Amino acid sequence: MIERIYILESVDPVAFYGVNNANMQLIKTLFPKLRIVARGNVMKIVGDEDELDVFIRKIREIEEHCEEYNTLTEDVIIDIVKGNPSEAVRKQDNLIIHGVGGRPVVARSANQQKLVKSFEENDLTFAVGPAGSGKTFVAIALAVRALKSRQVRKIILSRPAVEAGEKLGFLPGEMKDKLDPYLQPLYDALQEMIPPARLKEYTESSIIQIAPLAFMRGRTLNDAVIILDEAQNTTPLQIKMFLTRLGLRAKMIVTGDITQIDLPASMNSGLVEAMQILSGVHGIGKVAFTKKDIVRHKLVRHIVDAYEKNGRRRKEISSKTKTVIKE
Repeated sequence: MIERIYILESVDPVAFYGVNNANMQLIKTLFPKLRIVARGNVMKIVGDEDELDVFIRKIREIEEHCEEYNTLTEDVIIDIVKGNPSEAVRKQDNLIIHGVGGRPVVARSANQQKLVKSFEENDLTFAVGPAGSGKTFVAIALAVRALKSRQVRKIILSRPAVEAGEKLGFLPGEMKDKLDPYLQPLYDALQEMIPPARLKEYTESSIIQIAPLAFMRGRTLNDAVIILDEAQNTTPLQIKMFLTRLGLRAKMIVTGDITQIDLPASMNSGLVEAMQILSGVHGIGKVAFTKKDIVRHKLVRHIVDAYEKNGRRRKEISSKTKTVIKE
């Protein structure tokens, strides 16, 4: 009899062991000749060497499945242990990753698919378009996929802390408390893709970093996927500073909606200027999302339409007013 230690390195133990340790109990049943004790992410296994070799090989396959799909069912465990091809999981078209609970995160529109392709082919991609078109969500999914497949060692997410009609100073608490509301949409997306315990581990160890744009100054970001969200609210100097943070073996996605600029009227949007200056530069991709890509509630598209029509109407009235004044 010999003893082996197996450490779950890439999955959330809660998801792996199952509700009330149901998955672990099943694994013990499938390997009755072994004595298995599991605590946290560590398993201690005692038994014959040949049986232990089989167990380690199978448990590694089970862990890889759990890492890829973010879920683990009894049917899948039985299929892997018995050596049967699993019928519990079906590959989906345009799949990016599997989120929490095994929910597939897919590129749902043509432009979302273009963003996936641009990310694969370019080191820098601009993704611009209306609210709800999935720019940020797909960008973060691509970053998580790159991290899970070990193409990069970290994810860095950033946003400019620019108020949309409200003042930062009136928010209560310390600086972190004031900034967190601006960064919450990034947390929301991550929480749909990475189990809570794993996400906490990643953030505490700085594998995933979420920070305001001002915190990027002076850094060189290597081996990372770097995402700048709401880039329409950057100044030309800010976005230049951000773009020049790109390091070796890194990829960058810049997202924004140029119809929702919250900067003072006298200030130019860095996103608009950067796309103009960098147009035609090799290695930089651009994906322009439209209203057709909106994947939120169906009313969101109607809301965007209504505001666009109102904007055109106001411009027409303003133009006629100016003409009358000149006459």
